[in-house]
Amino acid sequence: MRRIRRTVNRVLLGLAGVVLLGTGGLVLFGGFDLPARWHLALPAHWPWSRPGDVLLAPQQRTRWTDQGWWWPVVIAALAVLVLLMLWWLLVQLRRQRLSGLLVDSGDGEGALLRGRALEDVLAAETESLDGVDRAGIRLTGRRTEPRLRASLALAPHADPGTVLRRLSDEAVAHARGSAGLDHLPADVRLRAVKHRAERVS
Repeated sequence: MRRIRRTVNRVLLGLAGVVLLGTGGLVLFGGFDLPARWHLALPAHWPWSRPGDVLLAPQQRTRWTDQGWWWPVVIAALAVLVLLMLWWLLVQLRRQRLSGLLVDSGDGEGALLRGRALEDVLAAETESLDGVDRAGIRLTGRRTEPRLRASLALAPHADPGTVLRRLSDEAVAHARGSAGLDHLPADVRLRAVKHRAERVS
C-alpha cells in the first residue's frame, strides 16, 4: 500500500508539474511577444500568442452557459474533484507504517531494527496463542516512540480477556524487551472468525 501511495503521489505531482509548466510557458511565450520578436509563424488557433491575449475569451467562457446540462455538469465535476483532493489529503495524513525502530546498542550510536521484521515476529507469536486464528500487526509512531496496532481474528472457543492478557504479557512484552523499549502502547481490535455450524449426531 505504501508503494502504491508513493507511486500515485509521484504521478499526480508529475502531471501537475507538467500542466503548470506548460501553461506557464505558453503564457510567458505570448506575454513577452516572443513569436513576433523571433518572427515565428504560429497556427491561427495557437493560444496566448500575443501580449493582449486572455486565458479564456468571452465566447469560450459563455459557450455552453445557456445549455441546461452545463451547470449540473460543472458542479458535479467540481464536487468529484474536491472529493478526490480530500481523499488524497486524508491518505497523506493517515498514520504511516513504521519502517524501523531505533534500538540502544550500548555503543552510543544505536542500531536500526527493521519494523517489518518485528511485525512478522509479533504476528507469528500472537498467532501461536490459544484462541487466535489470525493476527495482523502494524507498527506506527516514531522510531523512538513506536506504537502497536493489532487486529486479531479469534477462534470460536477463544476468551477475549485471556487472549488480551497473554498478548500483553507474552508477545508485546517480548517485543518490548528485545527492542529495549520502556513501553510499547498497543491498540488491539478483536473480531470473531465465522465458521460453519457443526452437525451433532
